[in-house]
Amino acid sequence: MEKNHAPPSSPLRAPLGKAGIWALAGASGSGSGVPRILPKAAAASTFPLLLRRAATVLTVLGLAMIPWLVFLHTGLPATAQASHWAWTWTGLDSFEALGLLSTGLLLRRGDCRACLTSAATSTLLLVDAWFDTMTAAPGSDFKLAVLMTVFAELPLAVACAVLATRTFPRPGR
Repeated sequence: MEKNHAPPSSPLRAPLGKAGIWALAGASGSGSGVPRILPKAAAASTFPLLLRRAATVLTVLGLAMIPWLVFLHTGLPATAQASHWAWTWTGLDSFEALGLLSTGLLLRRGDCRACLTSAATSTLLLVDAWFDTMTAAPGSDFKLAVLMTVFAELPLAVACAVLATRTFPRPGR
């Protein structure tokens, strides 16, 4: 019986092992070192058809958002008042803290799912940086938002993104 465990030299391991995860995903090597979701010659089954349909739907939805973005940019007022302003920011920062905490704990356990929490945390930090600078009042509030963005949020977002790419499980690694 074959064991599905990463080699001892691997810094991260998954419950199924890297080979098991890639086998479940239907991935195969493409020769270029880039893992593929589907093998080059995928068997006719529901899974590849479902992935093709999902790819089409996501692409169409992404393109459909372009006119919506133009509408939003030209139609929304320059300012607005939010009823739950404190809860909004507390919630966003709570999700960032949860992302950092879960990534740290998963890394400590050697769990390859840390790449997922790290990628999500990176995204949350980028969103936080964008909204901090775009919603800050002119003057000292804006200066503080820019300082936080440049010296805290963006560097941490980049670190999380690099961590996510370096800890992503790859076959043969």
